[in-house]
Amino acid sequence: MTRLTTAVRGLVTALAALLAVTAASTTARATPEPKAPEDFVALRSVDRTILQEMRYFTPHNFVGERIDGYREPLCILTRPAAEALHKAQRQLLPQGYSLKVYDCYRPQRAVDHFVRWAEDLDDQTMKGEFYPDVDKTRLFEDGYIAEKSGHSRGSTMDLTLVKIPAKPTPPYVPGQPLVPCFAPQGERFPDNSVDMGTGYDCFDTLSHTLDPRVQGQQRVNRLLLKDTLEDLGFVNLAEEWWHFTYKPEAYPDTYFDFPVSAASLVRSH
Repeated sequence: MTRLTTAVRGLVTALAALLAVTAASTTARATPEPKAPEDFVALRSVDRTILQEMRYFTPHNFVGERIDGYREPLCILTRPAAEALHKAQRQLLPQGYSLKVYDCYRPQRAVDHFVRWAEDLDDQTMKGEFYPDVDKTRLFEDGYIAEKSGHSRGSTMDLTLVKIPAKPTPPYVPGQPLVPCFAPQGERFPDNSVDMGTGYDCFDTLSHTLDPRVQGQQRVNRLLLKDTLEDLGFVNLAEEWWHFTYKPEAYPDTYFDFPVSAASLVRSH
């Protein structure tokens, strides 16, 4: 009888432990995702004409896979930044151009994904296009990858210009031959943007907005984007012709981590 009682007690104890683990797991899964503050908006709710090609939702980026936190191909920004982009678009459309965003708000988990990738020196999948002349050991030292990004504060975006009517950009097929991002426009990935001298996210000094080697129509295109946006309160990152921050930032010291999805913008009542 004692042996049976001991066995039953052991079974009950094991069952209780299993239930506790299951309950903890359920609680962990039920933990709500962080939400965006009230003044974050989907860009398309402010301007539906600005083109969106959200690269980190796709495998066509320097990592070669969808980036953590990008649940939908959606540009999210603080409202002041989105409204300033709308003003820029209204100026550009009569000139025959449209803005196109590649990235907007970027969650911290995405930045963490970049850091993990940069630390994995064996992963060179996309080197041929995005960093052909940069040794991966130098990505942190040269400033191409960092543990924090202004994008996570919500007022920074990566963007370009497209001649209208816009031609479609062919889809990237993983495994297709890669061409250096600084190759002539007719040779590199056929983005539908105007010729800016390099592709987006090109880890190369030719991406510096005012690099003196970039001349002719390429320089004209860069300055049209830069001058239009700077007149409306944006500040360009000198090392990246595509990178702009609307000032003053609504959250200059806060790095958010809510996912890129419409659900992050759903307000609780």
